[in-house]
Formats: sequence, C-alpha cells, structure tokens
Amino acid sequence: MNYVIIGNSAAAVGTIAGIREFDSTGSITVISDEKYHTYSRPLISYWLQGKISDKNIMYRPADFYEKNGVTPILGKRVTKIDAENKAVVLDDGLSVPYDKLMVATGSKPFVPPMNGLDKVHYYTFMSYDSAKAIRAEAKDGMRVLIIGAGLIGLKAAEALSAYNAKITVVDMADRILPSILDVRAGVKMQKHIENQGVRFILGTSAEELSEHSAKLKNGVTVDFDMLIIAVGVRPNTELIADAGGKVDRGVITDLTQKTTLDDVYAAGDCTVSYDASSDTNKILALLPNAYMQGEVAGRNMAGREFNYVNAIPMNAIGFFGLHIITAGSYDGEEYVDEDENNYKKLVFRDNTLKGFILMGDVKRAGIYTSMIKERIDLGEVDVELMKKAPQMMMFGKARRLDKLGGISK
Repeated sequence: MNYVIIGNSAAAVGTIAGIREFDSTGSITVISDEKYHTYSRPLISYWLQGKISDKNIMYRPADFYEKNGVTPILGKRVTKIDAENKAVVLDDGLSVPYDKLMVATGSKPFVPPMNGLDKVHYYTFMSYDSAKAIRAEAKDGMRVLIIGAGLIGLKAAEALSAYNAKITVVDMADRILPSILDVRAGVKMQKHIENQGVRFILGTSAEELSEHSAKLKNGVTVDFDMLIIAVGVRPNTELIADAGGKVDRGVITDLTQKTTLDDVYAAGDCTVSYDASSDTNKILALLPNAYMQGEVAGRNMAGREFNYVNAIPMNAIGFFGLHIITAGSYDGEEYVDEDENNYKKLVFRDNTLKGFILMGDVKRAGIYTSMIKERIDLGEVDVELMKKAPQMMMFGKARRLDKLGGISK
C-alpha cells in the first residue's frame, strides 16, 4: 500500500500512528511546504519567549520518520490532487502517486482588508518561520501593535513581553478571548494581563494604517514599531475543492474521515467536525482533535473500520501564569463559582454536563471533559459534589468500578 500525507503537523502524525497500528510495511510519504521536522505549533510562543530551544519545539523525536518508515518531502508544496489518476502534483512538477491520500493541510492566517495595509510590514503568528522572523526584528522596549485579542494574539503578546515590549492589543470584540471565555471570565483574564503591562483597546478596529501608526475607528491613534495581525484563521481547503471534493467552510468528511473523493481522507484544522456537545458541525481547530482525527483516518486507510465520534471543543492554555481549561458548549443552565483568583462555570442541558470554563484552579478538568463526551446522566452523579470538588466518589458504584477497570454488574 502506498500512503501519501499532505501536511506534517498533529493530524499527519496521528495518521502515521494509525496506519502503523495495522500496516507495518506500507510506504508512507509526507509532503510539507515547511522545511522543518514535525514541530508543535502551540510551542512557537514559548520558543519566541526563550523558554524552549529549537530541539524542544519538535513534536516528535529526530528519528520519528526513520522509525516509522516515512519518506519526508519537505519544503515542497502540493499544487494539485489528480484524483482520477490518484497522484499529487508538487510545485516543481513532480507527480507522487498514492493508493490512499491524507489531506492534513491545516489552516492559514486570515488577514482582513485594511486601508494602508499594502504600505505596512506586518507579521502573522502561526508558524515556526513567523516566530523566527519576529525574533529577528524584536528589540528591547519596542512598541508592538497586535490586532486580535484571541488565543494567537495573546500568546504573541505574552512572548513579546520577554522583550520589555510596550504592547497594545486591538480587537473589534467587547472582550478578550471571545471564542472560549464568557464576559465575566474575559474581564478577569483581561485584568490579569493588563497587570503585566499590556494595553487593550476593544470594540474597535483599524481604519487606516501607515508605516508606523494605526488610526482606529474610535479616533485613537496607536504608534508601533512592529505590527502583528492575529484576527483568526481559515481552513486550507483549496486542494480538495479544486479536485471536486465537497467543502463547506472546511473539508466535509464522514465519521471515518473519508472525503467525498475516492481513497482521499482529511483531518485536522482543514475539516468540519461534528461537535457532540452542541450537536452541530463546525471547525474544531484544536491539536488533540487533529491528532485523533488523523489516527482514526490512518486506521481506516490501512483497511480497518473506525469512526471518530464525541469530538468537542477543548482548550488548555495559560497567559502570564493564569491557566484556563475550557470544553464543550455554553448553551444551557449555568452554575458559576468564582473568587479573586479563580473562576468556574459549568453548563447543563438535557440533564447532562455540556460545557465548562475553569480559570486558575484547573485540577480534575478531565473528569468534566469525560462527563461531556460520555453524556453521563446527572441522575448517576452527586451533583453538588461534582460542582464543588469533582472526584470518582461523585459517581455511583457501578460507574466507579467501570472507570477504575473493575467489573460492573
């Protein structure tokens, strides 16, 4: 069997693992437009901050390709999937045949149209190369304008604080991290980050950019030495779409991760997933989701039958020492408990836990996540204990035995 994987991040690594579970001899070729050994994108901020080295940013050991019988083709871009002849075409004209193809092309930074953008040098913050470019230009005490108060923008702010930068973050939303935090949690995190010297200007956007300044729509002008645009991402779906595969925001797959093209699979940030917590289809641009999708796809590519189910949004991240874990959806009845340093929100619907936000004290978040994925009925749980201190004792005896590896009757 001849397997080809487009992409070299979490979904690709999961695919390799899934294939090798059941096929130890098939040929695997990994093609990536980046020139690096597989690395962890979430770690680029820590690399920029100086907390980890080039070696530590790698997602797998240096001998990963060799040990798994993988032929990497790095620094080459796939320009076309020839689905009829079962081959992919590279930017140098080389054609690489496949029996089974994985498309794990991830996402790209979204840069919205802004007046004057063509006159300004700016950075994005999604790749090793972008982090290297920023570090090459970073200077002590520089003025940095970051457009975007989401996960990527705030990790860039945290990293650049190591350079004693004067950082201003602008976002159209009324709060920071709007994709994962509610208003109360957003205010708490904003105050924490502001205490580290970061300035926020929310509810507005850039009206006009010039070489070293941005005039905002609220009339404020922000001067900068470095501009970073981090307003969001868009799935890389062009290869599938151009080959005739079904795309709706992201690549459409079935539960085996197969696309609408014969023998072509997709996984990771470029795909649409079923969110079990909200009963909706959406882009779940999350590293664990990408890996697990890839692993399931790899098993199916190797001839077995597996489905990817129970995907939910999950984030585990921290900013300036304050940690957050979130999961699921926030549509339902809420329980909130907070103090000066911690915030907990649990969301219930249909007599099950559907989502949560933990900030500060994030211990035992895995119990909550398991409850969401397994749709555990609250009738089986000591709800008051679950709210205050999640632990195995909150479940009934049968479920405790099952969880702990016993036999429930």
